[in-house]
Amino acid sequence: MFIDEAEIFVKSGKGGDGMVHFHREKYVPRGGPDGGDGGHGADLILEVRPTLNTLLAFRHTTRYIAPDGKGGGSNNKSGKAGENLIVLVPPGTVVYDALTGDLLGDLTEAGQQLVVCKGGRGGRGSQHFATSRNQAPRTAERGEPGEEKRLRLELKLIADIGIIGVPNAGKSTLLSVLTNAKPKIAPYPFTTIEPNLGVAEVNADTTVVLADIPGLIEGASQGAGLGHDFLRHIQRTRVLIHLL
Repeated sequence: MFIDEAEIFVKSGKGGDGMVHFHREKYVPRGGPDGGDGGHGADLILEVRPTLNTLLAFRHTTRYIAPDGKGGGSNNKSGKAGENLIVLVPPGTVVYDALTGDLLGDLTEAGQQLVVCKGGRGGRGSQHFATSRNQAPRTAERGEPGEEKRLRLELKLIADIGIIGVPNAGKSTLLSVLTNAKPKIAPYPFTTIEPNLGVAEVNADTTVVLADIPGLIEGASQGAGLGHDFLRHIQRTRVLIHLL
């Protein structure tokens, strides 16, 4: 199933708390503070995976929460940082803040990453708070909270050539002849209800990607039918083939 819009909740990890602790050894009855720092919370990162071509996964999983950092330990040991959570998206994914509408990123290249929520900083342990007047501080910092957002994801297919035209103009037939794609073909309008992609080999070293866009009706540019949903997929194409 082809899905080109989704909304998800994302949250980065909280930083671990710093520790209050004092050094203890058999012959050192009054050891100084040695409470370690908390680990940083994990970032939440979107990353482009070129083998993906739909946002379908986000219909099944809508919440992504990165792990927290661990608390500090004794003997000045720092807590373990949370492991960054990487969420895979297809190339052509545009990321918006769902509440403000702000554009956060446009992910087009394989391996491209976008940190959408930064993990919280770990709190400092008691080792940092000793002074000349206070050699035994019972003070440590709590870790900073993580960030959270609601994201709206919008997929704009990346193709070299877009095939457009009115319903039943033969767009899917042309795609099937030129490429390895197997779109549904039938002698009635609106057979194609979602974009299809195909790859055509120009020569031994060159291929082009073609996109068959569902049939457009009058007023599509003003949103008639599913005009805006379909038209977004030709925004990135370098060439348009208009079948009459």
